[in-house]
Amino acid sequence: MMSEGHVMEIFQAIQGEGPWVGISQIFFRLFRCNLRCSWCDTPESFELTGKGKVEHPPGSRSFVEFENPISPSRAMELLEPFLKTPHHSLSFTGGEPLMQKDFLLELFPLLKSKNEKIFLETGGTTPQLLEPLLPYIDYISMDIKLPSSTKERPYWKEHEEFLRLAITKDAYVKIVLTKETSSDELQMGLQLIKRLRENIPVILQPVTPIGSDQPPNETQMLKLLTQSLEILPQVRVVPQVHKLIGQK
Repeated sequence: MMSEGHVMEIFQAIQGEGPWVGISQIFFRLFRCNLRCSWCDTPESFELTGKGKVEHPPGSRSFVEFENPISPSRAMELLEPFLKTPHHSLSFTGGEPLMQKDFLLELFPLLKSKNEKIFLETGGTTPQLLEPLLPYIDYISMDIKLPSSTKERPYWKEHEEFLRLAITKDAYVKIVLTKETSSDELQMGLQLIKRLRENIPVILQPVTPIGSDQPPNETQMLKLLTQSLEILPQVRVVPQVHKLIGQK
């Protein structure tokens, strides 16, 4: 039986986060998420709705709606104009894209048959959903969700199992920091990474102000970076650059 997906939006944009900042990507945003981070900038992705939207033409910021759910073949039809444009990869994001694993298991082989590169942006808490998709994925942007962000229990065990899988690909780890971030919880996350791969790139991303969530001040940020570099060698601070250039 063919799986169907609930897709929020498809558009072309400049990647604004992490070590791949500045590349041109096709963004394929899926509905549903298993977390409720306090600083989330796409809360509309949490629950399924009837309609999605696709940029037409690519790069125009003009959108047309389509009905959800869609089949993998319908997804390929919607993506066809984008695949003709110069781009680095397709970024599957959300929400948490892995929440729609079965749909992606059918869509990813179609994309790989066209030699497309697949870039996964994920919260890194569902290793059991990642594993069957790994053969099709080229790049992984994995978050480590600190308790100060999720307002829930720590996900250290899930993150460690996820990272063990992710490091078999071209992967990096992103940790969003707010003024509420403690040195202790950040160090827990960094020590987790160190146990598996000491030289993986780690991005500390100061939160873009949203609601009551504010980024660390300059002194706090430098202190957290300095403490991080005492644990891992490849840690750097990169804000959300797409926000700085006016992209959503």
